[in-house]
Amino acid sequence: MAYRENDTGTTQTKPLPKDTKKKDVNKEDLHAQLEEDLALKQHLELRVERIYDVDPEVQKVALESMRQEVRTSISSMTYVPKLLKFLRPHYRTLKAFYETMLDSGLKKYLADILSVLALTMSVEVKRESLKYRLLGSEGDICSWGHEYVRILAGEISQEYLMRQSEDAPVDDLMELVEQIVAFHMKHNAESEAVDLLMEVDDLDPLTEHVDITNFRKTCLYLTSAARYLPDPDDILFMDTAYSIYLVFYEFASALQIALFLDNLEHVCEVFTSCDDLLMKKQFCYILARQGINFELDDDMVEDDEDRELSQAIINNVKLSEGYLTLARDIEAMEPKCPEDVYKLEKIWLLHLSMLLLMQVLARLMTDLADSSSDGSSGNWLFKNKEHAKISVVASLGMILLWDVNSGLAQIDKYLHSDDNYVIAGALLGVGLVNCSVTNDYDPALALLSEYINKEDSSIQIGAIMGLGIAYAGAQDEQILNSLIAILKHENVPHDVIAFTAISLGLVFVGSSNGEVAQAITDALTGRSVSELGQPLSRLLVLALGLIYLGKQEGMEATSEVSKSFSKKMRNYVDITLLSCAHAGTGNVLTVQKLLGHCSHLENAETSQGSAVLGIAMVAMAEEVGLEMSIRSLKHFLQYGEQKIRRAVPLALGLLCISNPKVNVMDTLSRLSHDTDLEVAMAAVISLGLIGAGTNNARIAGMLRNLSSFYYNVPGLLFCVRIAQGLVHMGKGLLTLNPYHSNRLLCSPTALAGLVTMLHACLDMKSIILGKYHFVLYYLVLAMKPRMLMTLDKNLEPISVPVRVGEAVDVVGHPGQPKTITGFQTHSTPVLLAAGERAELATEKYVPLSPILEGYVILVENTEYMEDN
Repeated sequence: MAYRENDTGTTQTKPLPKDTKKKDVNKEDLHAQLEEDLALKQHLELRVERIYDVDPEVQKVALESMRQEVRTSISSMTYVPKLLKFLRPHYRTLKAFYETMLDSGLKKYLADILSVLALTMSVEVKRESLKYRLLGSEGDICSWGHEYVRILAGEISQEYLMRQSEDAPVDDLMELVEQIVAFHMKHNAESEAVDLLMEVDDLDPLTEHVDITNFRKTCLYLTSAARYLPDPDDILFMDTAYSIYLVFYEFASALQIALFLDNLEHVCEVFTSCDDLLMKKQFCYILARQGINFELDDDMVEDDEDRELSQAIINNVKLSEGYLTLARDIEAMEPKCPEDVYKLEKIWLLHLSMLLLMQVLARLMTDLADSSSDGSSGNWLFKNKEHAKISVVASLGMILLWDVNSGLAQIDKYLHSDDNYVIAGALLGVGLVNCSVTNDYDPALALLSEYINKEDSSIQIGAIMGLGIAYAGAQDEQILNSLIAILKHENVPHDVIAFTAISLGLVFVGSSNGEVAQAITDALTGRSVSELGQPLSRLLVLALGLIYLGKQEGMEATSEVSKSFSKKMRNYVDITLLSCAHAGTGNVLTVQKLLGHCSHLENAETSQGSAVLGIAMVAMAEEVGLEMSIRSLKHFLQYGEQKIRRAVPLALGLLCISNPKVNVMDTLSRLSHDTDLEVAMAAVISLGLIGAGTNNARIAGMLRNLSSFYYNVPGLLFCVRIAQGLVHMGKGLLTLNPYHSNRLLCSPTALAGLVTMLHACLDMKSIILGKYHFVLYYLVLAMKPRMLMTLDKNLEPISVPVRVGEAVDVVGHPGQPKTITGFQTHSTPVLLAAGERAELATEKYVPLSPILEGYVILVENTEYMEDN
């Protein structure tokens, strides 16, 4: 320890000689360093003088030695080397001398030196490092060090843009690009290599330089960057990642890219390129989660029995069985009995979930079949009024969701009722039971087709809505013909037309089917002005948008037709089409257009709500856009008009679906007490949406308080009940989030169901609180288990330890960074919340999917050794 003068002013003298000795040593070191610097400076000045020498041999020796010294000094540059500092005063004179030299090898050597000196001396716009590099000697530029290569890459991108604008050749630049990309890929700088290739509009060299050590990080950067690129660059990036994954046999990752691109040819190529049957079954689980209609053929799976089993996985035939296995393992199977429900009601603890309440209804209704012949036990059902019976009976479909055989058996008895509303509810229940499940015998189609042409509009709506939910995304031609016939039929009630259009939109979601679009457009143009002014007309327009959901293009012909409408209706059609076509793309220009439409415009009142929802639909794709949209929506609450303020809570609910962010939760809690009752109702519904399936205690507490606060306001109390049901949805085992696979993929049917329900909520009093409250059942399209279930090679559940923690963005990070933080170790099956990621906590097994979500097949690791 070095001693100093103490507080009393006395000095401890013993250590002073040591301190003095240290100072003397430092002075000696500094003096020696100064002498070294002086010697280096004089040495370099001598070299510079000899460069000016008239003797070519002296010049050659001086240039070669200086070139070598410069290269050595900057090869591992972490600061500006002294050599460059001492040569800076000579930069301009060396440049002038270069211009006087004759073309020779010596002139190229001097160009090499000037290229490096320009790193610290050149004006940025002149790009002199690149200029002298191109004039210098040929060879490997990477030996000059990473910093030199990095700066050179920046100048290349600027030079490339300038030459492109002048139509000048770029061959010499592309030669340098090849060398720089090879250098970056070898030195763990994959992101810099991709950035450079993106600047020069040529990703082809990338595939030549990826190898087994860097292809995963390269593809991760490509897929992440694609979200921030305009069309068609984003598609190009994804296609490149797809090709690289195929080359290195990462078939599951390639399949996810193919689904992102919505390219069924790529999906078929993945199946045919893979020879592992177990891996193909994993593909089927990924396809099932995405919810697309896909048929396997002999080329994809050769054996008939294996193909039948794989097709059953895609069809979600055993989804109900897997969900119940999850519930049993997490001990969430115990039902609530009616006495518990009524007891809780009496003490005002009104926070029972929709699912629990439906279980009570199911118990009451399923007991009807075994009741006495006098039918007294059936009186309970008929205490409900008219349209309420539709929801009550349809609730059976929710309770028996995905369980087709048991569900149809339970619902069948209500199809023989004398009450048309009960029949309508049963038909809707049939659709709910078959949601997301494809059956070879098409029982839903067989049952519902008999009722879609009945005279009673309630029965028609029940059957048509059931078809739309059961066959969402199926693109079934038989349904197309049946529903188009209804649209073209005269004297069909307006509400039947609206639900028919929505069902067509759901069945052909994202298909860009011209025939369907034309049929819906004709239905719109055939409506009278008074009919177009009705609340359900918004569903007709939305149905048109669903046809082009996420397609970005192809809607031009349809939007042209809208010019025949009144300005008010034209605005609504155009905004809805725009928001649907760019849903999930994160397109900034589209968000700007929608934000502009929310300003004070004439004839824009009806379409402003759709524009606000459109902002959320477009921006929900990635986190940065999502956060920026939340901020913009909060500004609307302060400055927006009434129609906009009513839509803002719904947009917030969509942006944070099943993801209770604290800031959004607080905003919605404040809005739930708004003086405008429609704003309050939308806020309450959105509280349910952001907490859907999470059992979030804070939201549950808010809703309990709201149920007491609004106990004498029936409309708001109804919204509170719905929100409570959503928060405890499926006893906390389900999610409404349409995004999966680490937020890479968005299920089109799930998003379509959410958007349909939210557009209906734009007119809460007329639709949700009116006689069409069963529109809420469209949410079932987005309901999926939020689980990780691991399976063995026989597709039987197997329990293994996994770490579950908050996901960490590792894009562009060097080395092997941790992908989760704050993790806990559990045994599968486990629940995954929004923003969470799982990884295996054992090396005994190897997952066949790179992302641990949903069903994941594990195979034993042949290299695993048990610790003694």
